[in-house]
Amino acid sequence: MSTATAPSDAAVPEITDIGYGRVFAGFYDRLFPQDGSADRTAATLAAWHPGGPALELGVGTGRIAVPLARLTGEVVGVDSSPEMLERLRAAVDGSGAAVTPVHGDIRTYDDGDRYGLVYCVCGTMSLVLDPAGQRAAVARAARHLAPGGTLVVETHNPGFVRTLHEGLSRTSFFAPYPEPGTGLQTYSTLLAEQNLWHTSHLLHEPGGTRIGTEVTRLTTPEDIDAYATDAGLERVSLHGDWSGAPFVAAQSPVHISRFVRAAVRPERS
Repeated sequence: MSTATAPSDAAVPEITDIGYGRVFAGFYDRLFPQDGSADRTAATLAAWHPGGPALELGVGTGRIAVPLARLTGEVVGVDSSPEMLERLRAAVDGSGAAVTPVHGDIRTYDDGDRYGLVYCVCGTMSLVLDPAGQRAAVARAARHLAPGGTLVVETHNPGFVRTLHEGLSRTSFFAPYPEPGTGLQTYSTLLAEQNLWHTSHLLHEPGGTRIGTEVTRLTTPEDIDAYATDAGLERVSLHGDWSGAPFVAAQSPVHISRFVRAAVRPERS
């Protein structure tokens, strides 16, 4: 079992929370269509997991951690948002999943434990808006890996975002959901000089519309690869989705990088 607890008040760094959970926690899970995508993500992570407990950086409501725990056992989930962690605790209570919620900052978190799998998915890494902060988060993730452990990072693909914009700095798009009268409308702005992506999401449901705005850093696979290399890791696969499709620079909505410690290398895919 993991001993994921804060060491002591004097040793705990300040936890910086950007307020994402205050905006999105109440409808975060509704932003993702109930199409089995979370289970597919968990299944792929489970296939890459060499064993032992797992650590999720940016666990949110447990959308991935809960199904992963059913497949592999214990998951420690770190998040800076008290609101997201409250939702996670409710999900754990309701499911009995072996997920331990921990309040922490992914750039500085250190529980002294080592994990077979550390992962940061669903665009969490891009919510860290500066390269130094992203580098620190990947370095912390690498520090938590057991020998032969696996790190997985997934975030938005800047090439796909630019393709959506078709040369415009501002655009909007609508994704209908299967339920009648529901869908997600997004107003999107590229802040090219700052390398940032500003989006406002309107979730339309029969009971009303909920709105959330976020700013993310346009983070490339090369960025993540450089951070991981500096942390002593080696990339063994790069995919464009959780089914294992190859990454295509201008077409893949996300990029998913898998890294390992050099001591043990899985078969490339």
